[in-house]
Amino acid sequence: MPSSTQERSPAHALITGGSGFIGSHLAEALIARGDRVTVLDDLSTGRLEHLAGVSGHPAFRFVQGSINDAELVGRLTAEADIVYHLAAAVGVQLIVENPLRVIETNVLGGHTVLEAASRHGRKVLVASTSEVYGKATKVPFHEDDDRVEGSTSKSRWSYATSKAVDEFLALAYHKQAGLPVVIFRLFNTVGPRQTGQYGMVVPRFVQQALRGEQLTVYGDGQQSRCFCDVADAIGAIVGLADSPDAVGRVFNVGSQNEVTIRGLAERVIRLVAETRGEEVDVESRIRAVPYEQAYGEGYEDMRRRVPDTSRIRAAIGWEPRISLDETLRRVIAYYDGSASARRPDADATESPASEGKSPSRRRRAA
Repeated sequence: MPSSTQERSPAHALITGGSGFIGSHLAEALIARGDRVTVLDDLSTGRLEHLAGVSGHPAFRFVQGSINDAELVGRLTAEADIVYHLAAAVGVQLIVENPLRVIETNVLGGHTVLEAASRHGRKVLVASTSEVYGKATKVPFHEDDDRVEGSTSKSRWSYATSKAVDEFLALAYHKQAGLPVVIFRLFNTVGPRQTGQYGMVVPRFVQQALRGEQLTVYGDGQQSRCFCDVADAIGAIVGLADSPDAVGRVFNVGSQNEVTIRGLAERVIRLVAETRGEEVDVESRIRAVPYEQAYGEGYEDMRRRVPDTSRIRAAIGWEPRISLDETLRRVIAYYDGSASARRPDADATESPASEGKSPSRRRRAA
C-alpha cells in the first residue's frame, strides 16, 4: 500500500452513490490525496449537502443520474481510471417497505456498472455487506464461509441476496472477461452524515437521545454488532484500491469489538449526558419494542455479526483504529450542530464542481 501520494500517479475516480454517507467521505479522501473525482448519484437517498466541503474544488464533479442509465454510466466510466461502486438501496426499513426497488437498484444497476467497466477495461471496487452472511451462526465470519439466507417470503433477505448477486456478477466478470474487481464487505460502518431515516441504529439512537426521548431498542437488545468508524472504512477501501494483490478477491471491512444493541443505547445516553453535564437514569431512557411492531410480522434478525479481518490485515496491513466512543462523540457533535464532527484525521477536504447542481441546496438523497 503506497505510503505517500508521491509514489503514485493521481487517478480519475468515478464514485457511484457518492453523495451518500460513505461515498461522500470517500470523495473527500480521494480529493485530499490528489485524485480527480466524479460522483454519480440520483439523490434518492443521498444528499448534496454531504458534498458541501468539496464544493467548487476543480478536481470534483457531480453528475445527477441513475446507475440504471447505461449510456450515462458508460460515458462516465470511459472518462475515469477506476470505479468505486457504492450506489445501492440500503437500510432495514427501506428493504422491508420497498423490496422491488432494492432488487432493481442493486442487481440491475450493479450489472450496468460492471458491464461498463468491463467494456472500458476499468478497475472496479464493489461495495458489499455483512448481510450476505445471512443467518450464519459461526463467528467470526470469514470471506469463504457458507452463507445461510432466510426464506424468499421474507423481504428482509432481499438486500442480502441482491448484494450476493452483485458479488457473483463481479467475480464472473473477473473470471470470464478479466475485469479487475475488488469486493469489500462492510460491517456496520458508522459516523457523521449517516442518516437514521432508513433504520440505521447509531444516528437513530443519537437523535432520540439529543431530543430527550426514550431510545427504542428492537427485540431484547442482546443482539450484538461490531461498529466501524467511516474514516477507518475509507482507509480500507482506498488501501484495497491501491493493492494489485487485492484484485479478484473479497475482503471483510469492520471492527471486531462487539457491543449489544442495548449496550450501544446505554453508551449513547451516557455520552449525550456527558456532553451536556447532566446526570441521567439510563434504564428509564430505554424502551424495548418487538420486531413485529417495528418491521411487521415475520421479521428475522441475526444475534451476532463479527468479521474475520485477517485477510485484509495480511493484504494491506489494515486494522481499525478509532474507538466506538470516539465515533459516537463525533456523531453526537454532528447532530448537535458542532463543527467538531469532522473526521479525526481531517485530511479530507471535499469539493464538488457539479454539473448543473448546487451542493448548498438541501435535497433528499441516497
